[in-house]
Amino acid sequence: MKIRIKGNSIRLRLSKSEIDLFGREGYLEEKTEFLDSTFCYAIQKLFDGNSLDASFSGQKLTVFVPQSVMQEWINTDVVGFNHYLPLSEEKTLFLLIEKDYKCIDGDESEDQSDYYDNPVKTC
Repeated sequence: MKIRIKGNSIRLRLSKSEIDLFGREGYLEEKTEFLDSTFCYAIQKLFDGNSLDASFSGQKLTVFVPQSVMQEWINTDVVGFNHYLPLSEEKTLFLLIEKDYKCIDGDESEDQSDYYDNPVKTC
């Protein structure tokens, strides 16, 4: 699972096997270790609700996905889904979760064998 953070925007991308595991377990977690601490990010199934949610506590970011949204994503060609999470009257946190596609620009610096075939064939 990859994470991309920019300002008040968080994007998670999951490979085929990660989506399969998330579908079975309802939870997936990654860790990035530093010298004196560990940053953890996770995606977790939410049994009720209809939109994404997120929390950050104890150096752990968790994005919550409603079960109905999760099932549609896992069982169809839907690429991903997003939600603007209200933080205050003026601020939102943009959450985006996507299937990870193979690069089309010829970049072979990482193993992409577990990624989805990109429907776009050229840049």
